[in-house]
Amino acid sequence: MPKVSSVIVPYAAYLRVYEPLAAFPEPERSHWTRYARRTDLPSYQDELRRSLADLLPTPPVPVPVHESGDAFVTEVDGVVCVCPWRTRLRGWQALGELAEDFPEPVLDALLPPVVRRQSAQDYERWLERNPDARPWIRTATWQVPINWFVLVSDEEREYDKGGDGAGTGAPVLRYRTPMVQARRRVARGLRALKEAMDEGPLIDGLVDVGRWLEEFHPRSLVELDYGGLVHALPAGELEDDHSAADVAEGIEALRQGDGESAGAAYGRLVERWRSVRDRRSAN
Repeated sequence: MPKVSSVIVPYAAYLRVYEPLAAFPEPERSHWTRYARRTDLPSYQDELRRSLADLLPTPPVPVPVHESGDAFVTEVDGVVCVCPWRTRLRGWQALGELAEDFPEPVLDALLPPVVRRQSAQDYERWLERNPDARPWIRTATWQVPINWFVLVSDEEREYDKGGDGAGTGAPVLRYRTPMVQARRRVARGLRALKEAMDEGPLIDGLVDVGRWLEEFHPRSLVELDYGGLVHALPAGELEDDHSAADVAEGIEALRQGDGESAGAAYGRLVERWRSVRDRRSAN
């Protein structure tokens, strides 16, 4: 289980890929081999805390000056797998998406235009030297994208309500699945969706995440983690959250030509996440 920070930073969910050490070229492979032996591995809250600390100076530092040498580590059938943070790369990408989430006056107050321009120029220069770079982690704030649920199965759901009798410990809700299964589900889901509807955001999102998965070693592990989003859902609703099952049921209904059942499954998803959307609007 990830370590619980004394400072909880909501509200983001994560889609991560853990690759076996053999997937990394040297000298990176040796670095991760040594890193995986550590006993003080950081959590996603540690990464968020570091990123928030960079925003405190004047002017703020929206993207780390140097790339992170940290990663998440797990073991799959006796094989050590790592998920590099790549915080700098993800920071650049997130910065480019901010314009979609905030009106320009708000964005200017958060990050001065000169800071954003400099970061964009730095990213362009870096991409020229690293055209094939891609992150091992995708982040979504205030939601879990529906297309992420296509990758996993309800049987792979892991839920820990947290707490140890002393009121400490945060809930954890995540899914973990082999890469081959995730890719297979993407292909099946796309077939069903394309046969049932015209092009749209759901299909586009699934195509995008499918292409991303193709970039990784076939023996990788895919993890969908609710992360800090567990604090945006009431405990009872979190425990009863089986969104992956609803998505799977909806896709199967489409495959069978049962639009009514597909609509009912989608309706359950919408209702479940309504409270989270309401909280986002309130913030």
